[in-house]
Amino acid sequence: MTVLSIIYVVLFYVAMIILVGGIVNKIMLYKRVPAPLKIPVTPAPLTSGGVVYRLFNEVVFFNSLFRASKWTWIFGWMFHLSLLLAFFRHLRYAISPDSFLWPLVNLEVVQSFGKYAGFTMVIGLIGLFGRRIFVDRVRYISSASDYLMLVLIALIAGSGLLMSFVTNTDIIQLKAFILGLFFLDWQNLPGDFILLTHLTLVLFLMIIFPVSKLLHAPGLFFAPTRNQIDNPREKRHLSPWGAELEAKDGRNT
Repeated sequence: MTVLSIIYVVLFYVAMIILVGGIVNKIMLYKRVPAPLKIPVTPAPLTSGGVVYRLFNEVVFFNSLFRASKWTWIFGWMFHLSLLLAFFRHLRYAISPDSFLWPLVNLEVVQSFGKYAGFTMVIGLIGLFGRRIFVDRVRYISSASDYLMLVLIALIAGSGLLMSFVTNTDIIQLKAFILGLFFLDWQNLPGDFILLTHLTLVLFLMIIFPVSKLLHAPGLFFAPTRNQIDNPREKRHLSPWGAELEAKDGRNT
């Protein structure tokens, strides 16, 4: 193996450990935050099935964002849908043809539309970037990192588009390198400048993702305004830590 390949093998393992560990830590942090009050945002569901349906609409269709700002919803949904298509298209580099996921990855809609998803991703990012510049209330609460995150993702999408439509990359060798990471059968990485730039940006994103605002999806599932049933009169709300305190007070009395 070349020295360059060894460096990127080590970087990918380090970045993956940071990414997975950071996401798990953030989820556990969300889980430990107490929710002492029954505070669902109305109109709120009255059943558990209604809560599931509400969360589904939020995750898939960004329902509350649609009601709040149509322009932000358009660019945000465009970006996330493009990201999803790009993710499934990139899965072909990480799985073998005999995998049960291969038929999904090989779908025409994934490979055809996924190839052009970078364009719509960049358009969505431009819209979200413009929102932070031209909307006063958003510009007021935006920090330098908010702009840098959008620029970073745009550079990743742009370098990916260059590899698809401008330069040629040894896809077979790239897939061998990525599969080797999973099966501990390390292979050489192609030394194309655009590919190395793309992978370096991806590695940087993996490392900073758990500590950035980009990690916002898990918080939706733990938000009491979204995951609670609107039944304060029918059933008393008592968080687990509150139940422990109540039981302890009962024993003391």
